[in-house]
Amino acid sequence: MLRDTVRSLAEAKIEPFAAAVDEEARFPQEALDALVASDLHAVHVPEAYGGAGADALATVIVIEEIARVCASSSLIPAVNKLGSLPLVLSASEELKAKYLTPLARGEAMFSYCLSEPEAGSDAAGMKTRAVRDGDSYVLNGVKRWITNAGVSEYYTVMAVTDPEKRSKGISAFVVEKSDEGVSFGAPEKKLGIKGSPTREVYLDNVRVPADRMIGAEGTGFATAMKTLDHTRITIAAQALGIAQGALDYAKGYVRERKQFGKPVADFQGVQFMLADMAMKIEAARQLTYAAAAKSERVAAGGADADLTFQGAAAKCFASDVAMEATTDAVQLLGGYGYTRDYPVERMMRDAKITQIYEGTNQVQRIVMARNLP
Repeated sequence: MLRDTVRSLAEAKIEPFAAAVDEEARFPQEALDALVASDLHAVHVPEAYGGAGADALATVIVIEEIARVCASSSLIPAVNKLGSLPLVLSASEELKAKYLTPLARGEAMFSYCLSEPEAGSDAAGMKTRAVRDGDSYVLNGVKRWITNAGVSEYYTVMAVTDPEKRSKGISAFVVEKSDEGVSFGAPEKKLGIKGSPTREVYLDNVRVPADRMIGAEGTGFATAMKTLDHTRITIAAQALGIAQGALDYAKGYVRERKQFGKPVADFQGVQFMLADMAMKIEAARQLTYAAAAKSERVAAGGADADLTFQGAAAKCFASDVAMEATTDAVQLLGGYGYTRDYPVERMMRDAKITQIYEGTNQVQRIVMARNLP
């Protein structure tokens, strides 16, 4: 029922604007409005803070169905979870109530600030500093590749509080867009997900009250890594949705397109391509849903022995499948697939980022190797 609800909404209120959002590289406001109106913009927020209280699998299904028609729009619920999950995992009750409540009401969005110009895969090498000054911390630094920067009101920012301790000297803070000293770079000119602004976040003597620290001092990096164990699964969901959208469109096209006097779908070579796409997408779906179920058990206090492996495996496999499936969809449409008149080239461009962000797939393989069950 949830899938049917989200699919109907996505097809009616999001899909009609997807091409224009991509072409104009603009934020999908129509999608945000529709998702907020249906309480689908941040379904993971617990009921205690006014949220829908959706479990990890339900969140995955929401993201998957939105990504099936518009990958940029699927980053609204995905990044709201990424940005706010550190609070869910580690923040005080006061901080959760203060920031999760407006998120649940759709009054604000959340972004996640981990990467820096010189700290990408090596996130522990960050340079952003947070220095204690009385009842506040003063933050200085630059965060790069921040999804929905400038649109989000709230930012979970990782910063170094003790340079001698490397990863154990990193702390997490909530920074507000309106805080003095916060500014943003120009939007990146990207290959795909053009409707989701990606910008640098500049922190110039930003004074943050000490009670906006998420968890204890020095625990920020551990919180960041725990967060990614859960949210890599949402990227798997996004990749899964993109791949399914490409398969659905290609399947419809080859049934209509005729060559040599019969539908292209009647040719065995085409049938084998579709079969392989469907098989791999279903394998990705099962892996992603199993990882989501594991995520939910861990969130409820269960053991987390292989969540890190499962999350990395789901993200890595689903994104590789998405890249392959969308490339095959372009091939199945032939010359038309290579034009912007059809959505599969957009899907192919959008799929590429799922192999890169929230940890490149090379890093995912390192993570998996270190956490073999």
